[in-house]
Amino acid sequence: MPILVCGSLAFDTIMTFEGRFAEQILPSQLHILNVSFLVPGLRREYGGCAGNIVYGLRQLGAQAVPLAMLGNEDGQEYLDRMRALGVDVGHVSTTAESYTAQAMIMTDRDNNQITAFHPGAMSLAHQNPVPSRKDIAVAIISPDGRDAMLTHARQLHDAGVPFVFDPGQGLPMFNGEELRQFIALASWVTLNDYEAQMLCERTGLTLDEIAAQVRGLIVTLGAQGCDVWDGSAKKEHVAGVAAAEIVDPTGCGDAFRAALLHGLEQGWPLRRCAELGNRIGATKIASRGGQNYTFAP
Repeated sequence: MPILVCGSLAFDTIMTFEGRFAEQILPSQLHILNVSFLVPGLRREYGGCAGNIVYGLRQLGAQAVPLAMLGNEDGQEYLDRMRALGVDVGHVSTTAESYTAQAMIMTDRDNNQITAFHPGAMSLAHQNPVPSRKDIAVAIISPDGRDAMLTHARQLHDAGVPFVFDPGQGLPMFNGEELRQFIALASWVTLNDYEAQMLCERTGLTLDEIAAQVRGLIVTLGAQGCDVWDGSAKKEHVAGVAAAEIVDPTGCGDAFRAALLHGLEQGWPLRRCAELGNRIGATKIASRGGQNYTFAP
């Protein structure tokens, strides 16, 4: 059955600076900062959390239905790519008011990064409601416009669609009360270890207390794998999978979440979902960008 993916579709422009930022920026002159970096390396990737998750679902052979907003002037390219992947784009809307969300990422030789993010059409994603479909098996609320995340979570809960709450880098947008409400509405919660600590601090809840309110909780730990609470306050560790090569971590978390959704739709226990997530994450990290790997289940 189809899996609804609520979140962002974005273009990532990735630039490589061959020097070090620290050698170009004078700490004593930060108040009059005016610097320019020569970036010989540049590439453009398809990105956004929803786009990366949808790509991962298609690698697993799952049906993916993105719920997202694109810019009218530059979004056709992304729509064409989704269609080529066999994705149902019937619930991806476009707006003439904004460009598609874009991230401009510059990396120096020490892997330090300077990122500028333009939310663009993502800020209007709340205008695109959760579809009234009876065939949606499970959904995910991934990073998106603030209003969209709040609205779509409520709409999914009211429609009786179980969903994963995956706040990601959008977590700081919400206060403790709003985050507690997300947890109350969600069926599962997934975070990385840093986000888990922030969620606990903002809500005043421990991970065991969060796990007691949902069907399952997953906290990813990078190369170390993840911790899983499956229907109880008892934590279980799932070991990571060694990567053949470490090239680019961009999109590894989204690949993991694609596996999680696929497993949940299949009715797997959370541990098995996590094991597949660790495998696909180890595959993704060996390629650049969030949507350039191939995975044969």
